[in-house]
Amino acid sequence: MTLAYELEQERRTQVGLIVLQADEVLEDDMRRLLPPDLSCLVSRVPSGEELTSETLRKMEGHLTQAATLFPRAARFSAVAYGCTSGAAELGSERVANLIHAGTTTSAVTDPVTALIAASRTLGVSRLGLISPYVAHVSDRLRDTLRAAGLQTPCVASFAEPLEENVARITEASLVQAAVSIGQRPDCDAVFLSCTNLRTLNILPRIASEIGKPVLSSNLVLAWHLLELCGLDQSRLISETLPH
Repeated sequence: MTLAYELEQERRTQVGLIVLQADEVLEDDMRRLLPPDLSCLVSRVPSGEELTSETLRKMEGHLTQAATLFPRAARFSAVAYGCTSGAAELGSERVANLIHAGTTTSAVTDPVTALIAASRTLGVSRLGLISPYVAHVSDRLRDTLRAAGLQTPCVASFAEPLEENVARITEASLVQAAVSIGQRPDCDAVFLSCTNLRTLNILPRIASEIGKPVLSSNLVLAWHLLELCGLDQSRLISETLPH
């Protein structure tokens, strides 16, 4: 007996998310940040156990393949590459081209592109930067932001090369670092960089203590995905503004 069936003609808005193999945080954060009626499909890209310019560069050869692993029937409004330092190292335009080569999507974003867009929306141009990266990776990110008109006069780094340790830096350590940097008068906002940092629970607390906006890689990435989909994203940023 062959059963008759019908096909659904409507589908939820879909976004794609390419997560680093070593990342343990981004997927959980996106489940909290994105609305439940938005379909988020995930692929993974090989990444090194250590975060260096060399390991970041190696991802360039795998990004298109990671994008091809999304369902062929997907109709993405946007695809996000979940690596802040990788986007700075490879360049957002190169990242977008590699992803477009592997899947069909209306737009591509990454944490650097999203941070620039969010900073312009908030009207901030001087960021206090909290980084887990070793110096040359942090410097590359600062150069990329400077080229987009964002200064980083206040920088502090944990200088941790191992991704598994980055994901386990405590919230208390992050709060202490962000408050110390954020209290300085030469920054308008604080940015906690890296999708593998566990920042989501502490952003409002930091903003309350320093009286300035506080952003993170995962927060701005979700915010920009919603913007690219034409969905309301205002609550994401507003929750991390000082009250």
